[in-house]
Order: sequence, then structure tokens, then C-alpha cells
Amino acid sequence: MTVTESAVEDALGPLFLLILLGTLLRWRRWPGADFWPRLERLIYFLLFPAMLLATLATTDVSRLPVARMALALLGAMIVFACLLWALRRRIEPEGAGFTSVFQGSLRFNTYVGVAGAAALHGNAGATAAAVAVALMVPVVNVLCVTSFVAAGTLGTASIRKSLGALARNPLILACLLGIALNLSGLGLPGWSEETVSLLGRAALPLGLVAVGVALRPATLLRLDRSVWVANLTKLLLMPALVLGLATLFELDPVSRDVALLFAALPTATSAYILSRQLGGDAELMAALITGQTLLAMLTLPLWLMLAG
Repeated sequence: MTVTESAVEDALGPLFLLILLGTLLRWRRWPGADFWPRLERLIYFLLFPAMLLATLATTDVSRLPVARMALALLGAMIVFACLLWALRRRIEPEGAGFTSVFQGSLRFNTYVGVAGAAALHGNAGATAAAVAVALMVPVVNVLCVTSFVAAGTLGTASIRKSLGALARNPLILACLLGIALNLSGLGLPGWSEETVSLLGRAALPLGLVAVGVALRPATLLRLDRSVWVANLTKLLLMPALVLGLATLFELDPVSRDVALLFAALPTATSAYILSRQLGGDAELMAALITGQTLLAMLTLPLWLMLAG
């Protein structure tokens, strides 16, 4: 199954329109400034974990080349993590600024990734996306928290707090529970499957609107070296390496497209919150989130059409 140009446009177009709708709602300040942070918490702690749980607990992931997907996705992530750290003095000498470049180069917007995979390849794409999330979320969180520790922006108390938050991450917990239920053969018994699935269906459209709400257009004026390095790494170099590895490991078209999609995603909006909490450069992080999300509307379809 390959992805044609029209299929990519039809799949990604509605997703980007939902993001732009979120930007419009923020500009109109509707339904109110206090509404969106509450909605984001609902999505992050309940709706999105429900979607991951329902997918991983009830579908047959044995047909997916999980090991080869892990090699492609995590291999590329670790390569660029090491490269960025080796060149950190040239990229951004300030520790706080470097942590934002690091996050902007490695983190990915999970909502866009799962929604895009499902739009491109239906249930098969959603399952592959859930596996990608289960593989990447723990690793990228550990790498990013480690970058704050190594950059010296945290005190001892903050390190303990960050590690505790990592252990309670709802996406990680949902993935672990879903995998455990799948391997045990229990799945989601009775009405629980339909209930959890219904909750999960609300996650993606609301999550995409929330992505648009989080954008900060004013930050686009920042175009220093840090911005260029993070954007180049995230939107061009990372997907190029993953596509090369996916070809080398002979991934099937669905797994290849999902791996490429997750490699080419813009950075996560949650990176801004982490940057503020752990002593990073929050303004630089806001500039990276906004710029990458808008640029990805051009680069994502191009990568998928190239692969397809």
C-alpha cells in the first residue's frame, strides 16, 4: 500500500485546518483564556491515554516489525542527541538555550502523528502509531530531562521532581498498561473496550485544536542560529535519516510511512511547559514550536509523497 499525492493531501489537510482553527479561536479569545489549559489537561491525562490504551490492548501488534521500527526511530533519535550534545558549544553556549534546541530537535507532536497515521492508513496506521508512541515517548522524555540535568539548569529537588513526573507520565503508563493487557490476553473486557474507545476518539480532534491554540505567532520574528539548527534537524535531517534506515531495514509501506511521519513531526507543545518548569529558554521554545508547526504543513506532505 503506497501513499499518493492526493492521499497525503486528503489525509493531512483536515488536520492542519483543525490546527489553524485553534489559532483562530485563540485570536478571538473564545471561549475564554482559562478554558484551554483545562482542556489540554483533560486531553493529556485522560483522552489521549484512553486512545493509546484502547489501541495497544485490543489490536494484534505481532504483525508489525516492532524491532526494526525501534531501530529506525530510536537509532536516529540517539544519533542526533549525541551529535547535538557534541556540538552544543557551537550551537548554543547558554545551557538554558541549548535545552530548548535539544527539545526542539528531538520531541514530536504526538497528536499530529497519531491523527496523521490514522488518516493515511486507517486502523493499521493507528496501531503502528501507537507502537511508535510506546517506543519513543519514554526515550525522548529521558533524553530531554537528562539534557536539563547535564546543562545544570536543575537543582537536586527539581531532579527528583522531574524523575517522579517521568514515572507518572500518563502516556507512558497507558502504553505499559495497554501492552500488558494485550500480552496477558485480557484485552478490554465487556463494556470497557467501547467506553475507552469512545473516550479516545475525542482525543485527536481536540488535541489538534489545542495545538493551534498553543502557537505564538509573535515568536516567529526570532531567527537566530539556535532556531535554524533545531528546525533543520527536526524537519529535514531526522526524517532523512529515518527514511534511509526504514529503507535499509525493509519496513513495509505502513510501518515506513508511520516511522517517517513521526520523524518529520514538529516538536511538541508540551516542550514549552517543560522548558518553563526546568529552567530552559521558554521564549526560544515557543519560537521553535510555532515555526516548526507552520513549516511542517509544507515539509510533512513532501516527505510522505517522496516515500510513497
